[in-house]
Amino acid sequence: MSGLLLPLTRAVTYTRWLHMLVGAFVPFVCALVHPGLVGLSPGERVLIGVVPLPLVLAAAMVPSMRRAEGLQARLMLFPGPHARVRTDEDPGVSAVPSASWSDRARTGAWMVLRMEAGLVVALVSNELLACALSLVGAAFGTPKVSTLFLHVSGRGWAYALPAPVPVLVLILFVAGAGALMARAARRLLGPSLKERLAALEQRTEQLLERNHIARELHDSLGHALTLAVVQAGAARTAGDPDFTGRALETIEETGRAALEDLERVLLVLRETGQPAGARPALDEAGRLLDSARSSGARVDAEVTGPLERVPGPVSREAYRMLQEGLTNVLRHAGPVRIGVRIAVEEARLRLEVRNPLPAQTPVTGTGVGSGLRGIRERAALLGGEARAGRDGDQWLLHVDLPLR
Repeated sequence: MSGLLLPLTRAVTYTRWLHMLVGAFVPFVCALVHPGLVGLSPGERVLIGVVPLPLVLAAAMVPSMRRAEGLQARLMLFPGPHARVRTDEDPGVSAVPSASWSDRARTGAWMVLRMEAGLVVALVSNELLACALSLVGAAFGTPKVSTLFLHVSGRGWAYALPAPVPVLVLILFVAGAGALMARAARRLLGPSLKERLAALEQRTEQLLERNHIARELHDSLGHALTLAVVQAGAARTAGDPDFTGRALETIEETGRAALEDLERVLLVLRETGQPAGARPALDEAGRLLDSARSSGARVDAEVTGPLERVPGPVSREAYRMLQEGLTNVLRHAGPVRIGVRIAVEEARLRLEVRNPLPAQTPVTGTGVGSGLRGIRERAALLGGEARAGRDGDQWLLHVDLPLR
């Protein structure tokens, strides 16, 4: 019983009722011109729903009508801020202008359905409310009241008892009709195939951007924290005030650079419209090498070819790959001797990072860490490749990227 009465307590029941009644506005206005609203024959009553059809179908051809109908349907046919029962479920109703004749045809079918359903709901609402008022009138002594559904010829207080029944029947009828209209709206005003593809592409771009931001934070902050840990450990064991001072200075510079990267990413996430700032590129690789040297590692770098010839996207991604490679060495092998080679060739950029393998750490040669996986993903997105593994008594990270 409580489930049967639930529509009485839901605001969406009444917004759907209003939505359907508004659909009957145009035919009632047209009926004032022809055939009228009083003393109608059955055939003339049918004309009320037929005469406005050309006008409604012509209006549906206007692209913005689909947007207007979609916004109304979203607001009034589905639970939302106006309803007691809220839901985060997508109503599945588009609110963009018609982009094809198929959209216009579906909009026309929807507007005709809304108009005809509005006429039926208006008629049923009028008659059932008249029934309730007739019963109340009979209870107060008004005899011989007739409606389409009821004829009251008596009088007395007993007629007051069934008076709420027509109202309850009306609300249940409106709830059922509103649910059917909501389903029809999803079908007729739902997104087209082109809109679904556009939404899917947008969602894919968002996921790719989030993945890219996650890699940026992993590379930048991971590098900074690794250097800080290595520097702090070296300063603690060295017992040299000068070395400790240099270590603290390096930690400060690395932390400041990491904070700049973090702020840049947060600006993008906040979507403030402010420029996010240029990402570091390969011509700033010296900063990475100096940071690694300051941690106690001996870095032998070899750079051949003009770095300015490297395209921006390739240069920026290569910087992050080098950063992650140096971070992996410091994290897993400590401040050891590191060999870095950057070669800009005619059509390729080659990047290598070498370090001796720790004697006490077994190496499988598979290179399945999350940092190495990120390097491979970056390289694959640029049409290149990256591989990492054992090369004799050394660990080798090799990246090969196309410049065109």
